Amino acid sequence: MIAIKPLDWLYPPICEVCGCGLSGGRALCDPCAEGLPRIVAPFCDVCGESFQGQIDGAFECPNCTEISFHFEFARAAMDRSDEVLELIHRLKYGKEIHLARELGGLACLAFSDRRLAIAREEKWPLVPVPLHWRRKRERQFNQAEEIAKVVGREMGMEVDRKLRRIRKTQTQTRLSRKQRMENLKGAFAMRGRSLFQKMKTPADLAEAPGVILVDDVFTTGSTVDACAKVLRKAGVGRVAVLTVVRG
Repeated sequence: MIAIKPLDWLYPPICEVCGCGLSGGRALCDPCAEGLPRIVAPFCDVCGESFQGQIDGAFECPNCTEISFHFEFARAAMDRSDEVLELIHRLKYGKEIHLARELGGLACLAFSDRRLAIAREEKWPLVPVPLHWRRKRERQFNQAEEIAKVVGREMGMEVDRKLRRIRKTQTQTRLSRKQRMENLKGAFAMRGRSLFQKMKTPADLAEAPGVILVDDVFTTGSTVDACAKVLRKAGVGRVAVLTVVRG
């Protein structure tokens, strides 16, 4: 029998999609959660963009064949949908922090990808994409960090907060990929001493541990690539990207 929390009597929890009654701290009912579009093969091995039709074996989309990223691959759990984007918008701008639990749970579905499963087995830490301190103060939390904490609890993985944003940048929403990369120059740095400073030689770097960058949405990859560049410079051997949704 599920225990009902006292606040549930005053503010009965409902599904954020269909509005049906819930219990146990959930924000999505099972049918709505199951109905959200998941990323399934075929999808680009680099950026994770899904494709329709029959494609046999691994492939890279046309965009990724022309771009050299600092991360190895990006994997989103969910395909773009109004429902998931609305949940993310409400978390970020509506300060509905309870939604991080559902979004983090959805992100965990991406670990069905063998590449992320291996990262979990090798105990790669989760590194949330940081907010500038001013923006974090305004928002009162970092949505990427809240999602990472949920994934960490569910997957038994450590959350590492050594990456920080040292320059406040303008919003990326209306910028092209080239403009986004220019906007992000010098925006990120490592906090204090890096765990990877002892990795000096090419042989050391080849054996260096990997990390999983965590964010809410992957759009052009500009932000996570800027983060990955800093991590690689600090000596991280491999960088993967995990997001809730592929925008």
